[in-house]
Amino acid sequence: MAYLGRSRSGIDSHPSPLYADEDLGRDLDNAVYALDASTIDLRLSVFPWALFRSTESAVKLQNLLDLQGNIPTFIHISDGKLHDVNVLDLLIPEPGAFYIMDRGHVDFERLFTLHRTGRFFVIRAKSNTKYRRRYSHPGDKSGGVRCDRTIALSGVKSVRDYPLPLRRIRYHDVQTSKTFNFLTNNFAIPAQTVADLYRYRWQVELFFKWIKQHLRIKSFFGTSENAVKSQIWIAISVYILVAIIKNRLDRANRISTQFYRF
Repeated sequence: MAYLGRSRSGIDSHPSPLYADEDLGRDLDNAVYALDASTIDLRLSVFPWALFRSTESAVKLQNLLDLQGNIPTFIHISDGKLHDVNVLDLLIPEPGAFYIMDRGHVDFERLFTLHRTGRFFVIRAKSNTKYRRRYSHPGDKSGGVRCDRTIALSGVKSVRDYPLPLRRIRYHDVQTSKTFNFLTNNFAIPAQTVADLYRYRWQVELFFKWIKQHLRIKSFFGTSENAVKSQIWIAISVYILVAIIKNRLDRANRISTQFYRF
C-alpha cells in the first residue's frame, strides 16, 4: 500500500503545478478521485502464495486515481481475495474531496464514515437497495436526468449503518441506452454534475487497460510475491513518467501556439 507524492491526502497538501490549470469541465473546486480495482490472473501452480479461489491465483490492484491529470494517488496491491470495500478503510481522509465508485464499493457503514469525515461520494447503487422516498427535487428533465430525490434507506442493516438521508439520482445515457442509479451525500451540486462525475470514473478503467496492454504486466519475470509486486510498481512508475512527459509536451505546444499567434 502506498500514497504517491501526487496525493493531496496528507502527503502533499497542494496540487501538483503540472495539473493546476486542468479541470473536469465542471465548476468544482473540490478534488475528484475515482476508486476502482483490477484483478490480474495468475497460475496457481506457479504463484501459490496468491491463492484466489480453490483452483486460481490472482493479485488485485486497487487504485485511487486523481481525475485532475489522471494520476494515481493511492495504490494497494494484495491477493485476489481482498474485497473491494476493504480498501475504503485505508484511505486518508481529505475533507471536501469527491470519491467516485462503482457498485463493488457499496458498504453503507464505510460510506457513512466517509460522510462523517467530511468527504463526498458518488456511487452506483445496487439494484436491491431498499429505501423510502422523502421528496423529489425539481430540475431539468430534458437531458438524461430522470429523477432527483432525497431518500432514506429502509433495509434493516443499511438504515443502521447509514442513518442519514441520501440523494438518489436516476440517469439515462442516450448514447449507451443504459439507465444508472446514483447515490451521493452531496445535495448542493446539480444532478447532471453527479452523472458527469460518474462518467469520469471510466478514466481509472482506462488506466488499468493501458497498464496491462502497454507494459505487459501479465508476463512476470519472477514468481515470488516481491518479484510480482516490484514489476507492478515499475509499470505504475512508467505510467506516471509517461503522463508527466505528455503533460509537459502538451503545455509546450500550447505555449508555442500562443506565441506564434502573438
